[in-house]
Amino acid sequence: MKLVTSLFLLSILTFMSCAKDKTEPYEEAVPADIVIEGGGEYKLSSYGDMESHNMGLACASCHYSGGTGEGWFTIASTVYDESLVTTYPNTTVKLFTGPSGTGDLKYTFEVDGRGNFYSSSTINLQSGLYPAVEGDLTTQYMNSPIVTGNCTSCHGNTTSEIWTK
Repeated sequence: MKLVTSLFLLSILTFMSCAKDKTEPYEEAVPADIVIEGGGEYKLSSYGDMESHNMGLACASCHYSGGTGEGWFTIASTVYDESLVTTYPNTTVKLFTGPSGTGDLKYTFEVDGRGNFYSSSTINLQSGLYPAVEGDLTTQYMNSPIVTGNCTSCHGNTTSEIWTK
């Protein structure tokens, strides 16, 4: 009888551990290859969306664990046109394993209607990935790999803003 009771309790504990945690903030469906960072609100920029703000500022200054921004951004920045003054909305940022769009395409981010792109999804930059920003007329490639998604740690500080045309 003791064995039956133990097996019964074990089966209940196993079932409960597999049940969905209703406190989980990610109730919406996300692609299977995206892993959401725990505790942050799921955020992903999309074409035409006008929700973002503070173009050109360091998104990571607010969008981090414990920060005042919604979501903990793992990659974020603003794209400009060739004037480096006017934002370039509704374009695309891609991350490749090789320079100049070579190797495997690992991630694609839609730039929103204000010129910002951002994601709170976990991205793997351990080996370094090469960004490409697609414009209507050309694609701009970054010649060195990135190992951080905080693009404004360099762009707009030690190098020019991210741009395309």
